[in-house]
Amino acid sequence: MNNQLTRIGSLSHWRDYIALCKPKIVSLIVFTAVVGMFLSTTGMVPFSVLIFGTLGIGLAAASAAAINHVVDYKIDSVMARTMRRPLPKGNISIQGAILFAFLLGALGMVILTYFVNVLTAVLTALSLIGYGFIYSMFLKRATPLNIVIGGAAGAAPPVLGWTAVTGTLEPNSLLLFLIIFAWTPPHFWALAIYRCNDYASVDIPMLPVTHGVEYTRLHILLYTIVLFIITLLPYITYMSGLVYLSGAVLLGSGFLYRAIRMQFDHSDRLAMKTFSYSIFYLMTLFVFLLVDHYVPIITAVFISR
Repeated sequence: MNNQLTRIGSLSHWRDYIALCKPKIVSLIVFTAVVGMFLSTTGMVPFSVLIFGTLGIGLAAASAAAINHVVDYKIDSVMARTMRRPLPKGNISIQGAILFAFLLGALGMVILTYFVNVLTAVLTALSLIGYGFIYSMFLKRATPLNIVIGGAAGAAPPVLGWTAVTGTLEPNSLLLFLIIFAWTPPHFWALAIYRCNDYASVDIPMLPVTHGVEYTRLHILLYTIVLFIITLLPYITYMSGLVYLSGAVLLGSGFLYRAIRMQFDHSDRLAMKTFSYSIFYLMTLFVFLLVDHYVPIITAVFISR
């Protein structure tokens, strides 16, 4: 164990350990969690909650990502998209990756429990288990609906951010959960179409592998329509106003346009452009949520002056 700790601390391996954390994915997770924090209050998020909540949720997400690397290292060594990851290349040992994931997860839970609140710690732990173990170890290999069911873990961050501030589960936070839950399948299936042969080569039952690419394109369109409708709910329920609505309609139209085009344009290039747009879509949608939330507050301040 001491040897593993020494290796984790080695400067020659720090880039590999960062790669285990899937920093791009974790950044998006942390961003949606922070937006959830700000949407939960009409004022400023307490500084301690902002710092410790963000840190704890980020560490737990990084831990889940590292666990995913460990579980998938054999298939990662075969797939073109993943064969250059640290474990397949042998830059990090399996034992070192497991220890690293454990340390990240444990530290995240301690921070959330003692510096935020127990509810957020429990929900974060469930999310970590959902992605790191249930999805990675079972669902991914068991059913073509893996990304639909497993998407619940990835949709949790804004709820975690919300509970970090309020200490309670509230309906509006669940709307944020629904948005990401509906976004995940069309987002990931666009990538799965592009990497269909990769998944087939390692017997992972992604939808394009089990039901065909044409069937998957249709379901990308259907889920994008569902997503478009769900993104209207914050406005319909008076959670958000016209600023958010205009952004949701504009961004959703862009997503629908690409999903419709995919029914006729079967190029891998369009599938990857749709995948890339879906990431931009989610980030920008949450920016609109945040801006819309504070427009009435800023306006009221100026009017009162």
